[in-house]
Amino acid sequence: MSESVSEAPADAVAQAGQPEYDPAAPAPLEVPRTATGDAEVDARLERLADADHLATDGHLEVYEDVHQGLRDALTALDAEAPQGRPQ
Repeated sequence: MSESVSEAPADAVAQAGQPEYDPAAPAPLEVPRTATGDAEVDARLERLADADHLATDGHLEVYEDVHQGLRDALTALDAEAPQGRPQ
């Protein structure tokens, strides 16, 4: 008498209900962002939250966008004429 029992690998059974781990998959960092009081800067910092919902390869675009926006905000501060000083 021959009994044929098909056995699934133990790890396949363990993973049946679990998605496969992907280190590059989206994973919220839940880093708190504190308001600065400057609406333009605060909007750029909030944009960082977009990276939480992207795979790792999408983070660079968000970081570059935020970095450029912050640089633009700093440049605009230098371009404004100081108040209270004679020109």
